[in-house]
Amino acid sequence: MEVSNIFLGHSRLHACADQIGNGREPELVDRVHFDDPKLFTIMALINDEIGSADAISHLYIEQLLDLMCLQLLRAHSAAPAPMANGPRRGLSARQVKRVTTYMRENIAEDIRLQELAALVNLSRFHFCTAFRVATGQTPYGWLTRQRIAYAKSLLRDRSLRISDVALVVGYETQSAFAASFRKAVGISPTEFRRRL
Repeated sequence: MEVSNIFLGHSRLHACADQIGNGREPELVDRVHFDDPKLFTIMALINDEIGSADAISHLYIEQLLDLMCLQLLRAHSAAPAPMANGPRRGLSARQVKRVTTYMRENIAEDIRLQELAALVNLSRFHFCTAFRVATGQTPYGWLTRQRIAYAKSLLRDRSLRISDVALVVGYETQSAFAASFRKAVGISPTEFRRRL
């Protein structure tokens, strides 16, 4: 039997509640042995990512934690708050440029979702929604595509080792880079280089 514990700070849950409700204090129901397949799936994904050493995992986990907060508020709140009515707007072109430029300039760094949201003065939750509306991609997905595209160009330089390419594009280990590259491109970085 495997057990996972996730501790959420009050401020994180409250920030999520502010985005979907009317400013009410979130109040969760105390439950034991309650079946919630969606919540368990999110927790399993978080558990899988915790063991990963690559830089993108941190960004992925941040988004999963926000999803977890939303599910808790939706299915385990004493007084569920309905989603706010009205259309949600995406980021402006200027905001998209600011965020994407930051990601490109720091592509080798461990970029946190909170850093990106702070660039445009939004909460993590609202930033993710607004970024997806504006670009059609999640911040994690956009960053991964940029890293893989940059890696493809670097792999053309045969003087660079694949482990060096992995570090330059933001992966802490060659194996994490290879897995991400294979998922995006369909072949390993070694095979991609061989076919050039």
